[in-house]
Amino acid sequence: MKIAIASSGLGHVTRGIESWASDLAGALDERGVPVVLFKGGGSPSRPFERVNFCLQRGDWRTSRIHRLTRRFFWRFWLGSPYEIEQVSFSINLLHQLRKDHFDILHVSDPVVALLVQKARALGLVRTRAVLSHGTNEPSSFLARIHYLQHLAPWHLEQAAQDGVFKSSWSSIPNFVDTERFRSGPSEALRAELNIPNDGLVVLSVAAIKRDHKRIDYLLEEFADLLKASGNRSVWLVVAGGWETDTDDLVRRGQETLGDRVRFLVRFPRDRIADLYRLADVFVLCSLREMMPLALLEAVASGLPCLVNRHPVLQWMIGPGGEPIDMARRGALAAALRELLGDDPRRKNLGRLARDYCLMMFDKTIIVGQHLDYYRSIVDIEGS
Repeated sequence: MKIAIASSGLGHVTRGIESWASDLAGALDERGVPVVLFKGGGSPSRPFERVNFCLQRGDWRTSRIHRLTRRFFWRFWLGSPYEIEQVSFSINLLHQLRKDHFDILHVSDPVVALLVQKARALGLVRTRAVLSHGTNEPSSFLARIHYLQHLAPWHLEQAAQDGVFKSSWSSIPNFVDTERFRSGPSEALRAELNIPNDGLVVLSVAAIKRDHKRIDYLLEEFADLLKASGNRSVWLVVAGGWETDTDDLVRRGQETLGDRVRFLVRFPRDRIADLYRLADVFVLCSLREMMPLALLEAVASGLPCLVNRHPVLQWMIGPGGEPIDMARRGALAAALRELLGDDPRRKNLGRLARDYCLMMFDKTIIVGQHLDYYRSIVDIEGS
């Protein structure tokens, strides 16, 4: 069974779904599974990686094409720079899938999954496309996908309620490497960021933007926390990818919080485990998520987590944190003030988070579930 993992943004975009593709391909390779990772940018850094040309969403050529296609060709998946990237990526990917006779393609890019599925229906490739649903596509789109990996049971239940459920779909969560993400010393990174060893650190790892990730809300709540806490030594660290409003948020945060905030834009992925070890509390301010890797990495690292009161987020943290109403002004500041002031409770929640993650989301367990799903697809249709 030959597996292809693909991501049109990998190598030039920093988001969770790009990290998902890289991590899954690496985990399959560790298990001795024949796998190739197709990425839309950068260069091959591991033997199983291949760069697959595409018109990247930030390229000037893509912007020029988008000006011509956005009004009249959106039905042909050319209505946004990301869609143009996916279509161009798919054209080259189909050639590779056909040439090397891949059995399974696993991808988080929805247009890529749909185009490969259509190509198989036309007899152009034999590859079955599996969409890992991490981009919050509407039910009307999901109904067109034959093989679909929902990341949380709640998403599968919602699909059933919407009347689009298929027996060929699965519910398999994202995974985390619990050997890499675990508690440990952080003195070197603290010194690098000029944060005292006895200072408490609130960490948020998310794209630094207002929409969805609500970093503006985080800054406002942390400012309220500082006012209410007096001279308590507490710092905020925000790490994530660059977005169009990142620079404005960084400026605003520095003006409001001064020396008590550190922004780490495009923090290196190979150092991210050290960043979690630096923290005392993890915060995610988005009101709804598919299944963010950052939150998994936080619970694996033994961090108590504050999240919005949403079924998926509550399921992800289990007993290792507290769900609150993040839509309410003042809710996060109050929760942080209580948690940062209660060392025994904070440490106990961290232990519970780690234990829960080992049981639910460890890499060995989840990669096995992926392989079972792949085999079931191949067995049903035959090779």
